[in-house]
Amino acid sequence: MTRRIVLHFALSLLSAAMLIAGGRSASAQQTYPSKAIRFLVGAPPGGSNDLFARAIGQQMQQAIGQQVIVDNRPGANQMIAADIMAKSPPDGHTIYITSTSFTTGAALQPKLPFDPVADVAGITMVGQGPLVYVIHPSLPAKNMKELIAIARAKPGQLNFTSSGIGGINHLGTEVLLSLAKINMVHVPHKGMSPALTDLMSGQVQVLLVSLPSVTGQMKSGKLRALAVSTAKRTAFMPDLPTVAESGVAGYDVSLWWGVFAPAKTPKPVMDRLNAEIHKAMSSDVMKRHFAEFGAEAAPMTPEAFSAKVKIEIGNWRKVIQTANIKAE
Repeated sequence: MTRRIVLHFALSLLSAAMLIAGGRSASAQQTYPSKAIRFLVGAPPGGSNDLFARAIGQQMQQAIGQQVIVDNRPGANQMIAADIMAKSPPDGHTIYITSTSFTTGAALQPKLPFDPVADVAGITMVGQGPLVYVIHPSLPAKNMKELIAIARAKPGQLNFTSSGIGGINHLGTEVLLSLAKINMVHVPHKGMSPALTDLMSGQVQVLLVSLPSVTGQMKSGKLRALAVSTAKRTAFMPDLPTVAESGVAGYDVSLWWGVFAPAKTPKPVMDRLNAEIHKAMSSDVMKRHFAEFGAEAAPMTPEAFSAKVKIEIGNWRKVIQTANIKAE
């Protein structure tokens, strides 16, 4: 008899807990958002992250009835803004937009002030696009196969540049070196502008870069495009082959943008944010921005995006360890 009473009491407690949890979820969904949403950007105004945030925020605030305030907090490879977001209350009123640099930076920096997986939850990927391998025209390679052949014939004699150690154009090229079994010397710069200047002058020969950054130089013949980095060709340059098509099986590196919230943000709130951002992504202004940056809309569920980020951080850590790359 006593055991039955205990069992009945335990079941009653469980039912009550489930009702309370359900009530909290319903309450979160009904009351959110209760104030302005802070949209953190880890870069100065004018770049892709900032433009995407402002376009999405403008569309969102029309739908949710609250202001969406863009807050630019540049520094530490976008990790200052990420840290602020990760340590904010998990109520959906602080969100953060970033790019692939979040995963490369998290992989490179062993001691961040927050856990880039446990303290952060992905809301959705926003857009995704390819990078392109370009070379100085003095290098006699008309395609990626010829570049690889030259690099194999002259190990350590070709230079590739980047916007800095641990960035996507650095690590993406390290993946190429590993898969193609070639050796080129890395010449890092502090930003893409000086990297392009060195490439244009012929001081370095190879660069992995976003399409919009070099479209004019490719059309004028000042730089030669060899291949795009993604597994599939891009609609923006459909005649340009992929690296994988060019003989480097398995090569797939992309530039993406995504929105995050603090971990433990209630699921109804995450789902609401996911839905509203997806609606904003289909707006005319976002379509123009995607085209401007050579990207396409890439909506994901919070669960799928969080899983992608976790896997990508792990993969970049392996690249960094294999190439023995150290943070600056």
